[in-house]
Amino acid sequence: MASTLSLPAWLSRGMADLFPAGDGDDADQSLAARLRYAEHEGRPLRIKLGIDPTGSNIHLGHSILFRKLRAFQDAGHTAVLIIGDFTARIGDPTGKSATRVQLTAEEVEANSATYLAQLGQGQPKQTALLDFETLGRLEVRRNSEWLAGLDLPQVIGLLGTATVGQMLAKDDFSKRYGSGAPIALHEFLYPLLQGYDSVAVNADVELGGTDQKFNVAMGRDLQRHFNKGTQFGLLLPILVGLDGVQKMSKSLGNTVGLEEDALSMYSKLEKVGDGAIDDYVTLLTDLSPHDLPDNAREKQKAMALAVTASRHGMEAAQKAQSDAATLVSSGGDAGADVPEASLSAVNFPAKAFYLLSAVGICASSSEARRQIKGGAARLEGEKITDPNQEFASAAELDGKVLQLGKKTFRRLLG
Repeated sequence: MASTLSLPAWLSRGMADLFPAGDGDDADQSLAARLRYAEHEGRPLRIKLGIDPTGSNIHLGHSILFRKLRAFQDAGHTAVLIIGDFTARIGDPTGKSATRVQLTAEEVEANSATYLAQLGQGQPKQTALLDFETLGRLEVRRNSEWLAGLDLPQVIGLLGTATVGQMLAKDDFSKRYGSGAPIALHEFLYPLLQGYDSVAVNADVELGGTDQKFNVAMGRDLQRHFNKGTQFGLLLPILVGLDGVQKMSKSLGNTVGLEEDALSMYSKLEKVGDGAIDDYVTLLTDLSPHDLPDNAREKQKAMALAVTASRHGMEAAQKAQSDAATLVSSGGDAGADVPEASLSAVNFPAKAFYLLSAVGICASSSEARRQIKGGAARLEGEKITDPNQEFASAAELDGKVLQLGKKTFRRLLG
């Protein structure tokens, strides 16, 4: 990849790949030149980021792309956030070993609303992940605007811009084809439709994770096919999850959600493995890894504080840091700002495994049994050893802190 020295620091920070990455004054080959020409013309660049709302929660791994999109906004450019309400019904095959279940339009729209709320719609720009306030800095589009109206000849024309060989060269398709796993024909349409989004919105730059290079490149190819100006692909790393090994993914249980309270967020982040700390700082904060202490444990805590502060503000982050230390050492403190969990839906008398599931601290009763048997559950600092330990009433638990491992705390309210 060409040198990033000619790019502003806010743009090159954390960047994993840029294509094309030429130098010089060619605005079709050099992003630095495109920026210069746009400034000379008084025209903001159009920065595309497409999201398929196939779930309802955004985690810190997703937020890397939104942070870069916000950096472009703050530099005066126009963020074009595309809600893939049409493509979500197909589902991005990237990283999937099987055909995805297709969602209904109602499911997609419900997920879209929660995504926008988490990104800061209706919030002041100072506290929002994206700037929804400043005129000209954000377009929110739904790709059903242009995709739902394509007729069969247009779809056949799109299919004619790519070959089966190109599609099978895509790593995910190649692995599935090689293993004999079925590939539905409609899955080949996904990268073409996502690429057509770039044509429809006249994108100058498309943001994506490193696993999205094929799809982003398809957008550039289709822009050329339709005699449009071609976009640059700017790819960012995939964030490693809390386990320090695999990418952050809800299905792997190694995520931190954007909407998590400050204490839960801090408590999870301060356990991130040493090898991932510098990436977390670079990709999730405005600090440099060089700003952190050399001591490994203090470095973990400083990163956790900085990331939590980026979402909740420094005062809340410092309170979370203090509360986390108190809770781990004492199992609960009346002054600690612990997330609350209502006991109103719990049927008493209640066994311990059922309680952990009913208040949402465990995903299921079977998981709760495993956690208790593994010694991970505590009530007011005292280990719960018997999954069948019984609690007679809500009054017996009111105000007490239920703890799972060193990361999750809930103050029970009767």
